[in-house]
Amino acid sequence: MSTDPAAGMSERGWPLWEVFVRAKRGLSHVHAGSLHAPDAQLALQNARDLYTRRQEGVSLWVVRASDITASSPDERDSFFDPAADKVYRHPTFYEVPEDVEYL
Repeated sequence: MSTDPAAGMSERGWPLWEVFVRAKRGLSHVHAGSLHAPDAQLALQNARDLYTRRQEGVSLWVVRASDITASSPDERDSFFDPAADKVYRHPTFYEVPEDVEYL
């Protein structure tokens, strides 16, 4: 993500918002797209009009793009590497007793 305060701003000075839609209850929100809006309320209304025109969703999230911090796909190996050295998280060396039916 850029640290430039003007990054993600439209020509009008409106910030960029990322839109997430949940299609049905019990499902996760999925990124649907982006839009520019002056504030969160208008971003939510515009997202509703743009991304749920045919009643595709039951819930919307709008997040200012400048507030999102993400890992880089290029650093995937080094970023997620520490998880590999925690063998206790993987029950590969535990013996399951024979009389245990479900585990």
